[in-house]
Amino acid sequence: MSDPRIKKFAQLLIEHSARINPGDRVLLEATTAAEPLVRELYTQILEKGGHPHPMLMLPGTLPFIQDDLFLANANHRQLDYIPPFYKLAYEEFESRIRIHSATNTRAMTNADPEKNQRYSKVLGQLTQTQFRRGAEGSFKWVTTLFPTDGYAQDANMSLSEYEDFVYRAVHADQDDPIAYWQSQEESQQAAIDHIQGHDQVILRGPNVDLTLSIKDRIFKNSTGVFNMPDGEIYTGPVEKSVNGWVRFTYPAIYGGVAVEGAELTFKDGRVVEAKADKNLDYLQKMLETDAGACYLGEFAIGTNSDIDRFTGHILLDEKIDGSFHMAIGAGYPETGSVNKSAIHWDMICDLRTDSEILVDGDLFYKNGKFAF
Repeated sequence: MSDPRIKKFAQLLIEHSARINPGDRVLLEATTAAEPLVRELYTQILEKGGHPHPMLMLPGTLPFIQDDLFLANANHRQLDYIPPFYKLAYEEFESRIRIHSATNTRAMTNADPEKNQRYSKVLGQLTQTQFRRGAEGSFKWVTTLFPTDGYAQDANMSLSEYEDFVYRAVHADQDDPIAYWQSQEESQQAAIDHIQGHDQVILRGPNVDLTLSIKDRIFKNSTGVFNMPDGEIYTGPVEKSVNGWVRFTYPAIYGGVAVEGAELTFKDGRVVEAKADKNLDYLQKMLETDAGACYLGEFAIGTNSDIDRFTGHILLDEKIDGSFHMAIGAGYPETGSVNKSAIHWDMICDLRTDSEILVDGDLFYKNGKFAF
């Protein structure tokens, strides 16, 4: 018997996130483990008059053609090759829906960091196209997740518990998920109204002592258009304004590799020192990807109260209510960010204990809650 939440989930993605119209060409990126959701999306896109184009991978692999088999066997020429269908879709299609659905989340643990870095530069060209066309409004992209045993194990849950967690986080367990996300947009806008147009942001706490500028930058209200689940407000900080340090309280995961105890020190916007308890070499290698990899492309505050624990998947974890996250690498042009990089690596810091955010000297956030 099919899970009725999957149908609501697909409807939410098509009508609220990707906003599919008749004639839209839609790239569906997933593994075969997400078959129930892919089938439902395929059907509903057709009903909307769109043209679904599924690109399915083996269930053990990670999304977006990054997998252990490829990196283990590809030579430099193959690593530098841009897959032509993906290039066509990202440059010309009206939409893409990516479904994280790996069954083996440790597939990339022992991948060669140099190969990973090299291939990230190729994929970064597609990411830049995605960001540019998304900012222009000509490419309606959304990234989501389908519950698998691998993700459930990472979150220390049974599969059924994890399914409940995910569908609650996207609100596919409600009668009208779209109405929920519309109401969330209003409440998050209140926070944006209090921070937009200011300059200096100071973050203080046991794991952070950081200053940055948001002068002339635009905060975006993230309620399910680009990510699902969602729940955050974000911007691109002024690139050379970041000073201080932050120790990320959760593992920083990128390309299937978990960097534990990551700590970054910034001077005039640039990462000048990196520490980690595990996989420091990988962190340092990724920071060397290109000139923009050691600058921040994003500063954000998570607001999803239904995501109340770390699960090991960034799509969920960066939305944890009471946390903030920053991304080294590529920024979103629609925020005013001009930082360009082949990578965009989100890292999360908890602010629920003895922590605060000041905006131009006024208290804005205290112990995981907005203070206005």
